[in-house]
This record gives sequence, structure tokens and C-alpha cells, in this order.
Amino acid sequence: MIDIKVIIPAFNEEGSIADVIAEIPKIVTEIIVVNNNSTDDTEKNAVNAGARVLIEKRPGYGYACLCGINYIAKQVKKPEIIVFLDGDHSDYPEQLTQLIAPILDNNIDFVIGARIRQLREKGSMTLPQRFGNWLATTLMKIMFRSKFTDLGPFRAIKYDKLIALKMEDKTYGWTVEMQLKALKQKLTYVEIPVKYRNRTTGESKVSGTLKGAIFAGIKILGWIFKYSFK
Repeated sequence: MIDIKVIIPAFNEEGSIADVIAEIPKIVTEIIVVNNNSTDDTEKNAVNAGARVLIEKRPGYGYACLCGINYIAKQVKKPEIIVFLDGDHSDYPEQLTQLIAPILDNNIDFVIGARIRQLREKGSMTLPQRFGNWLATTLMKIMFRSKFTDLGPFRAIKYDKLIALKMEDKTYGWTVEMQLKALKQKLTYVEIPVKYRNRTTGESKVSGTLKGAIFAGIKILGWIFKYSFK
């Protein structure tokens, strides 16, 4: 049986986290929710839904992802595949089987769930998100001959390839860092079209605020230009 673990960074997702966990296919061997300094019942609801909950008090998407990776690294048996999934129920967890299929069937290293326009619910991606995706992926095409079209958070990667990337970003640059390092290390990759809907509750911690959008943009561009000179 293939060993697949899911890492879900979560900040104040009490209204959605149980639904996300419930909809993850049963082929997953462990669901890891990283409670990233939440002030609501995210932790309690995730535990009640059957997830392993870790605590990361330092705010930041990257901090939460690294916490999950460090937890797995200490386990005796390492998984074959790691899937990253947001806790706000904007992704469709049941599409995980489609996401990992290229890894299982074609030995692909890295798969991005691409939130294509035809499958997106109206309003599910803000203007800053759409512009940021376009700018980042366009720059990666120009500078690295990339074929990426999205920085989608729903993604799957072979565990050994993930560790080899030596991820380090603590906040907004996590997704683009992973894609840039995958390009630099010549990992095989594909995108799979995935559905995307409006958040169940609240607003995006990044694109939902002007501050978040600005800092995310700075981080993303910083990583791209950093790697363009390496």
C-alpha cells in the first residue's frame, strides 16, 4: 500500500476544517493539520475529525508547512507522497486521487493542482490572486522556460524530492519557492486542472487584505529574481 500523507496549514478554520478532513480519500495514511496560531476551535474540530494536529505558534504559511515536514521527518517509516492542501475548503479534497495519479502512473515527481478559469467558482480568486499568478508564472516562463500556469496550494510531491528541495520560506513565498526549486533541480512535473470554490468562512489571509497581497507579491517576486541570478 502506498504511503501518502497530507499536510494542511490552518489558521482560524474552525468552520471548514472538519469538512476538508472528511472529504480526503481514505487512501491517505495520515492527515496532519498544523494549527498555525489559531484563536478559534480549529484544533478541537480537527482532532474530532480524526486528524493529527500539530501546533506552530509562529504565524506564516511556510512555518506551518515546515512544521508538518519536520514531524514526518522524525517518523521511522517515511511516506512516498506528500500532499499539501488548504484548510479553508476552497479546494476539493476528493480530487486528491487525480492529483497523485501522475506520480503513481507515470513516475512524475511533482504535481500542481491548477485552478483553471473554467473550473473556478465565480469570485473564488481575487484580482490580486489572478494577477499574481499571471505575473509569477509568466516570469517563470521567460526566465526558466517553465510550463507552470498557477501557484495553486493543492499539490503533491514525492517525499524524497520534497526533502531534497530544502524548503526554507516561512511565509508567503512557500509555493513559488517550491516551484522554482523544482525547476532548478529538474524535477519532472505536470499540472492537473482542479476545481476551486469560494471559501466556506472568512477571507483569505493573503489575498483578502491589501497588506497580505502586497507582502505576498514582494515575496513571490523576490524568490523569482533571486533564482534568476543563480
